[in-house]
Amino acid sequence: MQRLSILTLVVLLSVTHGLGQRTNPPSRTELASITERGRRLAEYDVAAWYATDAVVAMKPAAGSVARYVCRKSDNIWIVAFGRLNETHEKFLIAYEATQGANAKAFSVKRFEPPKEDTGFFLAAARAIEVSLGDFKGVSRPYNVAVLPADSNQVYVYVIPAQTKQGIFPLGGDARYLVSADGSKIIEKRQLHNAILEFSAPPESESVQGSFHIAVIDDIPEDTDVFHVLSRRPSVPELIATKQYVFQIETDGTINYLMTWEAFKKMKHHTSIGRGRAAPRDLY
Repeated sequence: MQRLSILTLVVLLSVTHGLGQRTNPPSRTELASITERGRRLAEYDVAAWYATDAVVAMKPAAGSVARYVCRKSDNIWIVAFGRLNETHEKFLIAYEATQGANAKAFSVKRFEPPKEDTGFFLAAARAIEVSLGDFKGVSRPYNVAVLPADSNQVYVYVIPAQTKQGIFPLGGDARYLVSADGSKIIEKRQLHNAILEFSAPPESESVQGSFHIAVIDDIPEDTDVFHVLSRRPSVPELIATKQYVFQIETDGTINYLMTWEAFKKMKHHTSIGRGRAAPRDLY
């Protein structure tokens, strides 16, 4: 087990300037909200994965599917595959995958002609289009997720996609708050700047946890929770911000541990298995 160097963290935090400045740690309620959105993102990702496999097996006609949108209804995920019409007034659903007895089981309905949607799936597809039009990422694949927000608005997340087995990316992501009709960006939140990659270790090596530095704001982000829930092996994540230290447990629960100043004064600092230090310009 490799001991985390406190000096490394001090250097990293001291040279990076964040955008957020808080006078108090986030409340339990705020942390619980972040956890809930992160858990929904993890569920969304699983639903998209297995629903896509089920639809691909049906060999969709070229051009019939340009986008998919997932929605949770009565504890069941429904994934609509289709495209916006030319005027962006309807979402044309060619296939609809509905979750069955478990998270990996999906049954698929084919609609010919496509089913016209003017509700959530239309708004979500529009919101994805307007968000991707604004997003400036690096040259790599990204996944997109849409979650309901207050006042019938939606959150759109743009997240780096996993491209290699055993390599789990974190960072380089953004969250958009988009109007109820999906046409206007209300707010953009850059969650992290550059991208870290968590590598699954050899089977002979024991991993007890991981850590990263986050200084855009003094709180963990929704995608930090998503990362912990999605990666393997499943281990906690220690997050140090400019002022505070948090730990995300393997079930997505976020615990506020202490201030950064208190952490520096501890005689025996937390040891992290395969702890990784971020480049100074990462977050």
